[in-house]
Amino acid sequence: MLLRLTSLVLLVATAAHGESPAQLRQRASSLFGPLPQAAESKENPLTENKIRLGRMLYYDSRLSVNNTISCNNCHQLERFGVDNEKTSPGHDGRRGERNSPTTYNAAFHVAQFWDGRARDVEEQAKGPILNPIEMGMPSEEAVVAKLENIPGYLPLFRAAFPEQDKPITYDNLARAIGAFERKLVTPSRFDDFLAGNDEALSAKERAGLGKFIDLGCVTCHNGPLLGGTMFQKLGLVKPYPTKDPGRAQVTGNEVDRGFFKVPSLRNVAKTAPYLHDGSVATLPEMVKIMGEYQLGRTLSAQDIEEIVAFLEALTGRIDQNYIAKPELPR
Repeated sequence: MLLRLTSLVLLVATAAHGESPAQLRQRASSLFGPLPQAAESKENPLTENKIRLGRMLYYDSRLSVNNTISCNNCHQLERFGVDNEKTSPGHDGRRGERNSPTTYNAAFHVAQFWDGRARDVEEQAKGPILNPIEMGMPSEEAVVAKLENIPGYLPLFRAAFPEQDKPITYDNLARAIGAFERKLVTPSRFDDFLAGNDEALSAKERAGLGKFIDLGCVTCHNGPLLGGTMFQKLGLVKPYPTKDPGRAQVTGNEVDRGFFKVPSLRNVAKTAPYLHDGSVATLPEMVKIMGEYQLGRTLSAQDIEEIVAFLEALTGRIDQNYIAKPELPR
């Protein structure tokens, strides 16, 4: 009886929206595709020992100048890889000018940071440790010396990089953290729907997915991450009020002013506030702004409600065993 009732609900929803779940799935699959289990790298092959070391380094606040800030302070794995702050406080309480994006699924992105100045998560891992506002270490050599003075790290680096005589290096620190981050992947009910489960999304969520596609959001938010594949101008069809140079800060080209990496929308319901400066507090407000400035559309209340419902279905499943805080070397 329950199965018949569920089928009836699906049929009614299909009739109301004019498209069957199977038809919607076919359209969505051609635009997004399946989410891989890990962001593999030929340059940094994943091994259990490397991932184990990277997990420890991710959580170790001794990588900061005053032993108070770790990667996890700004990119909290229990909170979907963010701290839900507009901008994050560093080792002395000062804040940068840009919002800290999530580390979940980040290794799939075309580049790292809002302006794309780092090629991959390995290169990205090197930046905050030496940033004077963030973790504040004075040099790569100072970081290596600090790790060498923690006896428990040497056997871990040797296990992770067995081919090297002196494995404690700044590059290897970055490789280990990168390896750990390459498996921070969060499949969601949306993936269940793409895999064939009609009931994984509600009627409202499917309606939101349909509108997300039909209104043109997929122009930028496509691929398995629903974003993360390109740079785009903030204020594509209507000038957006920001003084941040964006990508131009990296390239030096004025044509790149106001361009930012398009963020992934996975877990977006959990990673507020939004935009490069954290200036937008809520998801409905963000959807409304995107409609106006990126699409040139005034979205109705129903449009926003249904799109937000779909975006909430992108909240993924966190592997609690994988992110469990380890005992750190002494």
